[in-house]
Amino acid sequence: MSAARRGQAELDRDESREPGELVNTGLAVPPPRIAALLGWSEGGELLCRRRLVRQDGEASEVVTWWFPPSLAEGTSLADDAPLRGGVRAHLARHKGIRIDHVVEQVTARHPASHEAKLLGLTKAAPVLALYVTARDASGSPLFALDVAMPGDLHELEDAYPIG
Repeated sequence: MSAARRGQAELDRDESREPGELVNTGLAVPPPRIAALLGWSEGGELLCRRRLVRQDGEASEVVTWWFPPSLAEGTSLADDAPLRGGVRAHLARHKGIRIDHVVEQVTARHPASHEAKLLGLTKAAPVLALYVTARDASGSPLFALDVAMPGDLHELEDAYPIG
């Protein structure tokens, strides 16, 4: 999967057709980086939706979605069931939300405790972290997600034209 399109792939991922399981949903205080990406007040809770993705039966990545409660209200984002058709289509259908663009950031870091446990890693193991912020046409953040991928299982590649 192209690194330049990874955020879009996550927005459109149909959880009901992908191997893995929903780990938890509920209100939680986001990590500082997510709060900063969303301009969220420190200590304020967001809806957290966390999913473990598997490839060939093995834990491959932890995808954690962060939604303002007002955006999640009236949707199935807090339900303990896989979403059909992806988050982008779900929000368009239930809230009339149109995502104009995403901003992606990739960094290396150590896994959070819950990520290390789900992925079977030590706390010192490197993970690639993909942060995706979905934005509206004015550039305002709508929601964010964080994908933690074991560094030894993933490689990001991009190809683009040079004019």
